[in-house]
Amino acid sequence: MVPTAPRPGPRQMALDLALPESLSRDDFLPAACNAAALGLVEGWPDWPAKTVALIGPPGAGKSHLGAIWADIAGARRVAARDLAGIAPADALATGALLLEDAGPRTSEVALFHLLNAAREEDAFLLLTAREAPVSWGVGLKDLASRLRALPVVALEEPGDGLLRSVLVKLFADRQLLVDGDIVEYLARRMERSLDAARRLVAELDREALETGRRLTRPLAAQVLDRVMQPSLL
Repeated sequence: MVPTAPRPGPRQMALDLALPESLSRDDFLPAACNAAALGLVEGWPDWPAKTVALIGPPGAGKSHLGAIWADIAGARRVAARDLAGIAPADALATGALLLEDAGPRTSEVALFHLLNAAREEDAFLLLTAREAPVSWGVGLKDLASRLRALPVVALEEPGDGLLRSVLVKLFADRQLLVDGDIVEYLARRMERSLDAARRLVAELDREALETGRRLTRPLAAQVLDRVMQPSLL
C-alpha cells in the first residue's frame, strides 16, 4: 500500500491586530544609510537653514525621523495633501512644522505661501519627500527657485545590517522566537526597505498563527516568496 502524504492541518483564523509602532528615538536604529538624516534631526536647531527637505525611498525611515524631530522641536505635523486647507499661520503656530509626504502633487500655491510665511516668521520647516524638491517639476517659477535653494538631506536604502536589526526588533515586538539563520536568510533576499520588513514579519506571524507551524526556514521561504510577488508589494 502506497503511503499518502499527510494533509495539512486546519488553518485557524488569525485576528489582524496591527501592533502600534513606536516612533520614539529609542526605537530608531542608527546605521550608515541614515546617519546624515539622524544627525540633522539631533542637530536641531543648528541647521544649515530654517527649512530643510528630508528625502528617501518608501520605508527608509522618513516618518520615524520626522516624528522624532516633531517631538524635539514641538512641531505641528501636517500631511502635504492637506496643506491647501490650512492657513500658513495656523500650520506654523508653534514655530516649527513637519510637512509630510510632499511632492509633485502638493498644492504649489499653498506650498509657496507656506515657505514665505516660514521665512517671515523665522519658523522651522521640515519637509519629507521621496524625491528632491528640485525634481518635482513645479510650474510656479518663484516656488521652483525656492525649492532649488532648499538644503536636502537624503536617506539611503537600508543595508543587510540594518535590515537584520529591524527584523530582530520586529520579531521581538511580536514575541516571536526566530533563529538567527532565518533572520540572515530573510535579510539577504527581501526587498530593501523597512516597510517590506514590517510586511514580511506581519505575514510570517499571521501564517504561523493560522497554521500552527513553527517559524522555520521553509516557512520563511514560502512567505517571502508570497510577499515578494509584485501584486502584493
